[in-house]
Amino acid sequence: MASDVLLQQLDYLLALASERHFGRAAARCHVSQPTLSVAIRRLERELGIVIVQRGHRFEGFTEEGQRVVTWAQRIVAERDDMLADIDRMRGRLTVTARIGAIPTAVPTGPFITTEFLRRNPAASVRIEALSSREIARRLADFEIDAGLTYLDDEAPPGTRSVEMYRERYVLVAPADHALMRQPEIAWSDAAGLGLCVLTTTMRNRRILDANMAAEGVRYRPVVEADSVDALYAHLTNSQRATIASTAWLPQLGMPAGFAARPMVQHGPRPAIGLVVLDRAPASIVAAALVEVAADLDLGSRIDGWWASAGQGT
Repeated sequence: MASDVLLQQLDYLLALASERHFGRAAARCHVSQPTLSVAIRRLERELGIVIVQRGHRFEGFTEEGQRVVTWAQRIVAERDDMLADIDRMRGRLTVTARIGAIPTAVPTGPFITTEFLRRNPAASVRIEALSSREIARRLADFEIDAGLTYLDDEAPPGTRSVEMYRERYVLVAPADHALMRQPEIAWSDAAGLGLCVLTTTMRNRRILDANMAAEGVRYRPVVEADSVDALYAHLTNSQRATIASTAWLPQLGMPAGFAARPMVQHGPRPAIGLVVLDRAPASIVAAALVEVAADLDLGSRIDGWWASAGQGT
């Protein structure tokens, strides 16, 4: 079969694997639905296997089809890496770096992207807010180049990482609240406030719950959200409180009338880092992002900002 046709068919197949819908996959590839369907049927004929389970709509992949999808992910990733390497040899990287970031790390994204784009001015960046588990899945499926996530027992297997900073937790609450007169806040005390926190699908929420449990507290948040921006919106509109990472504050600042106080630390501070697939040859884009992450010394910058801010006073 012609290699250029095969690669196009694999692109269509990966779009279908991602969208799980023929119409959306076709729109993603900028072709008509019949064009995409015919291309995948042709791929099935050429490979001699059934790839897609069909009914009135997309119903999933056969066992053989799922293995073809896995190979397609590798083949297309290698093609993209080859093109990126050619760009680099020409002296300019023109790819789009795809980064998945847990919500609590999204505010630190500009530190990474600014330096990456300074070093690679012809490139671009796409950042998606994802759970740590979704980052692991998308890395394995070659759908993102790197993840900005926790480096703990939930870290994705088959990856390598660069630690960037460690989370320090603070209570962000109205400055005139009685608790804010204390130099350090117990989790049991914070539990009594109307807290806005991330949802239980997020690793950060599970860390907060563990800290509450360490002080024998069960709490019920007033607001749960899947983004840091949503938490901040509820602070300013309702005078409630949240438990934040100091890494949020350089970019998001402090809502008017609010202050921050450090939470009691239970155990080591959770590490956040850049995670990429550990494969050879290494992805050109992933290698460029790792180089930036290793050079930033982001932890010192965040801790320095917190110290200079006088702990939110």
